[in-house]
Amino acid sequence: MHAIRRWQLTDQSPQRLEFIYSILFLIFWTFVGIFGYRILENWSFMDGLYMSFITLTTIGYTEVDELSDAGRIFTILYAFIGIGSVGFVTVRWARLLVAGSIIRKRRRMNRIKEMKNHYIICGYGRVGKDVTSTLHRAQKPLVILDRDQTIVDQLTVEGIDAAVGDATHDSALHAVGIKNAQGLIILLPDDAQTVYVTLVAREINPDLFILARASDTVSRRRILQAGASQVISPVQVGAERMAQVILRPHVEQFMSHVLKAEDLGLGMEQVFVEPHSILDGKTLRQVDFRKAWETIVIAIFKGPDYQMQFYPQPDDLIESGDTLIVLGSIEKIDHLSKAGCKPSGKTPYNKS
Repeated sequence: MHAIRRWQLTDQSPQRLEFIYSILFLIFWTFVGIFGYRILENWSFMDGLYMSFITLTTIGYTEVDELSDAGRIFTILYAFIGIGSVGFVTVRWARLLVAGSIIRKRRRMNRIKEMKNHYIICGYGRVGKDVTSTLHRAQKPLVILDRDQTIVDQLTVEGIDAAVGDATHDSALHAVGIKNAQGLIILLPDDAQTVYVTLVAREINPDLFILARASDTVSRRRILQAGASQVISPVQVGAERMAQVILRPHVEQFMSHVLKAEDLGLGMEQVFVEPHSILDGKTLRQVDFRKAWETIVIAIFKGPDYQMQFYPQPDDLIESGDTLIVLGSIEKIDHLSKAGCKPSGKTPYNKS
């Protein structure tokens, strides 16, 4: 970033000054033409301005009036200097536009590269678009990596960070900050490429959560072996969802409402219990989530192995490193995550 600023100060500032001086010179030179024609040809201000304009812009319309020999010599000298100045200004203006675009792109790429705890989405197809929309609504930091420059430009206009690149290249993954990323979502159309990207990503960042898409069961197994944390087959998920609608329509309807609870001001979220937080070392009965936080604990994932404890009992112990799946209002869940699961949190209730 400092290098870019130095480059901008040492290179862009002189260019801007040259451009400004050139514009001022063109204005001055236009008035030279106006007064020159007035003195030599006794033309009016408007006639002199018109003649100066068509001369500088090389439009080539007929003269306002017949020129004297002195007027013709003046026009030759006036055009020789003026047209050169117009060309110089045009070139400088184009260079400033190109240089400004390059600087903005470098700044954006440096900012993306320095992001932390963000999500990287490789491939912006139909599924990628829906995933991006969901994460963006949840205000999660994310970066799109796609080969299509048009897609990247459109996302940038919409305020979503995106970069052009091939996910199978190490340099592209480094450019979107994979070392500091929290998760990688691979939505490539080719399963072989997905396996390769998974291998590379796992080597670069061993702690990265990798979610990948697979077209069939065989590919799913290979992608998991390559190091993916979880693999989803949209075809299989869609088929299972359709079967559930037929077999258990009311259960499916309930789950649909739960998954779309944000529309009702509710949400189902996971919160991580940090060491020395007010939840650490307490049972569900002691915490009393419904009274203290106005939320419901649906499940607990215990320890680093994330062993799921569904429908936990009141005397079940909450420990640091656990992940709680809670249901409640978005505001209350956010308050629980910030005040209840972090060391600096203060309990909203009094315990003797």
